[in-house]
Amino acid sequence: MQKIWIYTLSKQLAAEQEQELKTACQNFVSTWTAHDVSLDASYELYKHRLLIFKVDEANYNASGCSIDKQLRLVKELEQKFDIELLNRLLVAYETNDEINVVKNTRIAELIVNGLVTEHTLVFDNTITDAKDLVSNWKKPLGQTYLAKYLV
Repeated sequence: MQKIWIYTLSKQLAAEQEQELKTACQNFVSTWTAHDVSLDASYELYKHRLLIFKVDEANYNASGCSIDKQLRLVKELEQKFDIELLNRLLVAYETNDEINVVKNTRIAELIVNGLVTEHTLVFDNTITDAKDLVSNWKKPLGQTYLAKYLV
């Protein structure tokens, strides 16, 4: 199983900042350990807005301490780039192959204004298994907890 953690960037970074973020993430995953054992880890910045850390747990599992290391990195990234990554109220949705991010409280307004519909694809960043990135990550808004905003 490949375990994943997904973080939504509250805003898109400038190209130079994005490169700095990628370098920091690459440096982190290349030295990430659990109980002094190197983890088979990688990261991806999906369409500039979703940061995904992956650990192949076939050889060794991420431990509580190693997950804490990841959270420390994420908090450092938040401060360095003045972004939110840990805010679980951020909703990422896709329109015209672009990812937009808003606070969940704005969804009702977007529906009323016709900017999103029950068919708009929303990212479920609570998934924890990489195989779900293919089949369960993007869901129509009408099949998520946000459906309560549909009239």
